[in-house]
Formats: sequence, C-alpha cells, structure tokens
Amino acid sequence: MTTSESQNRAQTAGPVVRTATGAVRGRHEDSLAVFRGIPFAEPPVGEARFQAPRPARPWSGTREAYAFGPPPPQDLGVQGNAVAATGGPADDDWLTVNVWTPEADRSAGRPVMVWIYGGSYKMGHAGQPSYDARRIARDGDVVVVTFNYRVGVEGFTHLDGAPANRGLLDQVAALEWVRENIAEFGGDPEQVTVFGESAGAGSVASLLAMPRARGLFRRAVAQSMPGTFFSDELARDMAAALAAEAGLKPTAADLATVDPRQLIFAGQALSAKMPGRIDGWGQAAPTVTPFAPVVDGDVLPTTPWQALTAGAARDVDLLVGHNRDEFRLFMAMGGMLGSITDDRLTQTLRLLAPGGEAGERAYRAAIPDASPSELFEQVQTDWLFAMPTLHLAEAQLTGGGSAHVYELTLPAPGSGGVLGACHALDIALLFGTYHAVVGGLLFAGADVSAETEELSALFRRSWTSFARTGDPGWPTYDTEARLVRILDTAPTVTAYPQERRRLLWEGYDFPALPLLG
Repeated sequence: MTTSESQNRAQTAGPVVRTATGAVRGRHEDSLAVFRGIPFAEPPVGEARFQAPRPARPWSGTREAYAFGPPPPQDLGVQGNAVAATGGPADDDWLTVNVWTPEADRSAGRPVMVWIYGGSYKMGHAGQPSYDARRIARDGDVVVVTFNYRVGVEGFTHLDGAPANRGLLDQVAALEWVRENIAEFGGDPEQVTVFGESAGAGSVASLLAMPRARGLFRRAVAQSMPGTFFSDELARDMAAALAAEAGLKPTAADLATVDPRQLIFAGQALSAKMPGRIDGWGQAAPTVTPFAPVVDGDVLPTTPWQALTAGAARDVDLLVGHNRDEFRLFMAMGGMLGSITDDRLTQTLRLLAPGGEAGERAYRAAIPDASPSELFEQVQTDWLFAMPTLHLAEAQLTGGGSAHVYELTLPAPGSGGVLGACHALDIALLFGTYHAVVGGLLFAGADVSAETEELSALFRRSWTSFARTGDPGWPTYDTEARLVRILDTAPTVTAYPQERRRLLWEGYDFPALPLLG
C-alpha cells in the first residue's frame, strides 16, 4: 500500500458525526477526535453582509472536516505576515467551528469549553497555532470548541442599517450551534464554559450581559479582559470617520459596495490617526483600535459591570484574572521600553487615572520610586486590564454571584526576561503552545523549563476543574480578604498584591467610553 493510499484510508476511517445540518468526518489525532471547519452560519457576504448571522444551510453526504475555515478579513499588521495586505484568503466561509473531543460518543457527556480568541477586536482567528486545543482536551478530559467570528469593520463598526456588535452575534450563533450539536461530539450541552483572552475576554464579559446569550453557558472565564466598551455616540462617530477614509457614508449599504478585504485599509488609516483625536475620543484615542463592543441598548444593553451588578450573571460561575505586567508587551512591540518622558507620563496619567490631575498626583504619591516608564506601564495595565478585571469580579459579587480571581506573575523567559508577566503569556501556558504565541516572542531564545511546564499543567488542571465543577482549586474572591491565586513557579493564595493601586480605582465604575464635546 502506498503512503498516499494509507493516508486516504486513515482519513476515510476518521470519526463521523451527524450534526443538525449534515454529517462531518474528522480525524484521529493524539488520542482525540478532531473536527475542523464546520460551518455554523452562512457566509456573511452578499445580502448577508453586515447583518446578523444566518443559520448554515444543510448539506448532503459527509463533509470532510479536516481543515480550519478561512479567517475573517482582518488587519494583522503587527503580526507581519502576508495576510495583512490582503485580509485573508478569498474563501468567504469564515464562520466555522472546530472540535477536539476525547470521544465522539453521545453517551460521554463531558464538560464543554468554548474558546473565544482575542486580537483587539480587529484580528484573530481560531486556526492560529497558538489555539491548538489538544492539550486542554486531552489533559482535562473535556470537549473543546473554537470558532471564528467577524472582527474589525465586518464585526464591530457601528453602521446605519446594520445591527451593532455583529461579532458578538456571531459568538451567540456559535454557542447556539454548540447547544444543538455538541452532544453528538461527546459533550454535555448543560455544562458549557466560555473562556477567552483579551478581546476574547471582553467578549465573554459582553456575553454575560447579553439577553441573547442567556442560558447558553454555565460558566465563564475572562483572561486579561480589556475595559474598553464604546458608547453608542462614540461608536457612530468612529464609524463616520472610518467610512470617510473610504469616501463613503457610515451605512451598511454604502460599505457593502466595497470588498471586505479592501475596507481593512480604511481601518488601518483611521487607526494611524487616532492618537490625534483625544479631544473628541478621549481615552479611546490612544488605543488605536476603533473597534470594541458597543453599548447600543439592544444587543448589548449596558456595560458588563452594570449588568452583573444587577444580577444578570448570578447563576454563572465566573473565573477572572490578569497578568501582572500586561502592558509591557505593547511597550516592547512599540519600542517604548525605558523611553517614556515625564511629560508623556503626565499626559497619560491625567487621561487615564481616575480624577484627571488629582489622579496623576495620587499615582505619583502611591508609587513614588517608579520611573516614568514604570509608572506609564502600570497605569496602562491598570486602566486597560487589571482594574476592569477586579471590578467585574466585584460586580458579580454585588449581583449575588461568586467569582474566583487570579494574577499571573511568572515572567516570560524570552528576550532575557524583559517582558515580565506580560499580555498573552497566559495563552502560551494554558494551551502549552509556548513558541506559537505573539510570533514566538514570549519564549524567543529560551528553553521551556520544568517549572514552566508544571505551571502550564496547573493552568489546564485549574481551568478544566472549573469547567467541570465551578471550582478551580482556590477560594472565591470577596471584598474583605480579597484572596487571589498567584500563578508562578510556586503558586500561592494571598490577598490581592496590587492593593495600593487598587485603592486608587476604588469607586470608579468604568463607564462606556463617551464621545467628548
């Protein structure tokens, strides 16, 4: 038998599962059954462009589920690959799911974990090597689902004639697919955990607040959640500016006349101009990301903090956390390490810290020995990730629910350790894909130590235990002891270690970012 014949026979012998829209054949890989590229919605092009996702059409026969679906059109600028220039392959079947399961047996009833990728709401896709879920599924004996959703202009620009938050609506549609089909893959549709990082965590927080998502998951994990949610007015103003870059009006009808891969360039042009628009766009301007969930009063009725405070997720188990040095990655990638002047620090503190000038003075007094670069990094980390995370946990408590909180403090070993416990390091540890995250930067030139492997295994044990029982292995958070799990080579449970900085934000409610003036 030839090698080609052997491969064909192995593929033919792959597991077959019948979904609501048709049969799919996967592959046996590393003691798992793996299915890739299963449509959960129709391609959002033509009449479906800029609209809510529509159910996938049934197919006849058995569909090969061997390859990931194509990524949605996106700006991959900093990742430096060829997709950045074209927005991705020409195939429009972007909305697909992937499944890793120990056993495609309806009687298995394993916990289900549904991953939502990040990428500043403007890039990312489930086929990235960093999201290879085999170690989570195999080590934790769980079913893992990943999927694509629309990002950038297609998913988040707020247009007349289109629903807001189309990327979030895609996520709801994927979760509905899970509810309807996951039992056939060996998963329990009543034991679904959504988990995501960065913009994926912001999406998780949004889902907690969305009436359309109610009942679709039992537990939620938000890793390094950004606190950026746009007001309706700000989002519409950004949409007008983006459409103007393409010489169009901010309507679905106008933008639909342009190929989605070409609209990427309008977003790139606007991002480059955003730092000069602080007068109108305030705190959103320096993020250079004109995309985020919009508090539109319909798809997303309120901010997640308001929703959780009102009890919207009291029946959902919540696990949230952040990395100690989140913003250092962005400083390194932007060539800012050690180069922040005191004038720039002053401007940033007055823009981001609660209370403007008073906030600037409070930060300087609370951390008097910090250099301008260190204080710049700390306020950025606090405003964008750390304090929104704590505020979400506290909102959950106020609303009658419970939350577990963690902080990752292990430094990334790459580049001589200068990155610290930076943004995205948790992805590498959770998935065990050390050299695939951020182009391998976090582990560049460094070996993966035994201690790192042990922490990586602890991540998976904790996350999958939470998915199974609601308990990751440490006490719940409260506003008295404030106990959190410190994830490092010697993990501990202790009071939240950034207490001085936390006190600076006490009482701040993280409103939807407004349009100024």
